Amino acid sequence: MQKIRNIAIIAHVDHGKTTTVDKILHACSIFRDNEQTGDLILDNNDLERERGITIVSKNVSVKYKDVKINIIDTPGHADFGGEVERVLKMADGVLLLCDAFEGAMPQTRFVTQKALALGLKPIVVVNKVDKENCRPEEVYEQIFELFFNLEATEEQLDFPVIYGSSKNGWMSTDYKQPTDNFFPLLDAIVEHIPAAPINDGNLQMQITSLDYSSFVGRIAIGRVHRGTIKENQPVTLIKRDGKLVKSRVKELYTFEGLGKVRTTEVSSGDICAVVGIDGFDIGDTIADFENPEQLPVISIDEPTMNMLFTINNSPFFGKEGKLVTSQRIKDRLMKEMEKNLALKVVETQGADSWLVYGRGILHLSVLIETMRREGYELQVGQPQVIVKEIDGKKHEPVETLIVDVPGDVAGKVIELVTQRKGELLIMEPKGDLQHLEFEIPSRGIIGLRNNVLTATAGEAIMAHRFKAYEPWKGTIPGRLNGVLISMDKGTTTAYSIDKLQDRGRFFVDPGVDIYEGQILGEHIRDNDLVINIVKGKALTNMRASGTDDNTRIAPAIKFSLEECMEYIQADEYIEVTPQSMRLRKIFLTEQLRKANGSKN
Repeated sequence: MQKIRNIAIIAHVDHGKTTTVDKILHACSIFRDNEQTGDLILDNNDLERERGITIVSKNVSVKYKDVKINIIDTPGHADFGGEVERVLKMADGVLLLCDAFEGAMPQTRFVTQKALALGLKPIVVVNKVDKENCRPEEVYEQIFELFFNLEATEEQLDFPVIYGSSKNGWMSTDYKQPTDNFFPLLDAIVEHIPAAPINDGNLQMQITSLDYSSFVGRIAIGRVHRGTIKENQPVTLIKRDGKLVKSRVKELYTFEGLGKVRTTEVSSGDICAVVGIDGFDIGDTIADFENPEQLPVISIDEPTMNMLFTINNSPFFGKEGKLVTSQRIKDRLMKEMEKNLALKVVETQGADSWLVYGRGILHLSVLIETMRREGYELQVGQPQVIVKEIDGKKHEPVETLIVDVPGDVAGKVIELVTQRKGELLIMEPKGDLQHLEFEIPSRGIIGLRNNVLTATAGEAIMAHRFKAYEPWKGTIPGRLNGVLISMDKGTTTAYSIDKLQDRGRFFVDPGVDIYEGQILGEHIRDNDLVINIVKGKALTNMRASGTDDNTRIAPAIKFSLEECMEYIQADEYIEVTPQSMRLRKIFLTEQLRKANGSKN
């Protein structure tokens, strides 16, 4: 009997996955007593720390009671479902975390469905039982119902449940009797998760994720499905399309704690990292040299949205970024496709623009944000949903949307969602909040978050997940207001902004360099207005107390990248550089816009 357990931690976003992994690492004493580790140890890149979400799945390993437990921390956001789908292939069981107040959310359903379909054994952890208004027993019933609806087997329905608070570092089999440690959870893993099976025979290992080292290049990570893999062993790499490539294993590593340890051989059931194999992609199989056999290729749900990526051709191009040419941007997008399975890049007729397909706004914005931090300059267009023709009829992606809001503003949310062809399915109280469930076209969700947060004074909690393709729901109203567009190139002045404040709300501060065709603010009417905010006050040697008022300017509105993506229309671009984000019209001069039939 092998003493290895492979588990993936799955949950909705923000239900405590990464915190739970932190506490398991501490419980198994992999740090020195005086070591400063901080929180969210596995969220180790800047973007993950800033946003407080996991974007890339990661492997760690701990030893408990002579059993090696390989833990895979997965992202919780539906846009990174592609990450979750491929790493579940490495696990024999899952820890399903659920918030004791929020209960089963859209992403909980999505990841549970994938795990149950793969036949993985679940352990349910009802987390955050120290929260006010929490309802652990109701949540347990809700999860049982969810498993039943997802056609779980009898064995899967007989799941053990653990209650606790990851933040406060305790787990227990009874939430009314808190402990002071994490051992009940670790005992449940050792007892209930099946040991990794030993499959004898020729080598088979599927590459499910990859790592990169500046010394040895790309490293393949996966679980040995059958046989044994050894250092210096000749192997055959079977590509997704069945093509065979002969190769050799140079170095082998297994996971221990937060790092990797070099080893000479790894037998079936364990997760390892392989150095020395060139030209692999995720989903390829490392097989026996003489009798190669392929494992089933990982299937990933299709993308639902695309965006146009193009080179930066604004008057300010090349001022901040070093990587600005079309070749550089193309190479970077192709490199991203290797490890980001849910992403697809398609060339357009233009040599300097590409259509990038992804799972949602967050999925694409993380790629754009990563590129700008690496020194790239680029422009992106309005996100578009992918429309399919099924039985001669136009179909579009429809999503399940869940909104939890205070009761007194639920009406405003329902109104906003139904304007965008949303359909209210469920409305029920949940603690002191109203729980609303809708079905809404994916294109209706673009731009909805801002409006809902404004209408509810920031108190709404929104989550959505792709449901299915359904017949086209008709036209959805776009942005109601026009924009204020710059007439001239120059530096903005407080005097001009002050004089034009009654025309709308500005996105730029005084003293900022702007160019013709840049979007400076939102107009109060539904048409676009071209304005000049570069003009200064005409100076004379006369002064009068009545006319020399101090300028009083409302603060400029600052959009995040996702907010920009939701705000722009089809005739606009976002210019993204390492230091700035600007909104602009595709055609910069008014003459060109009129010639191309824009709103002006």
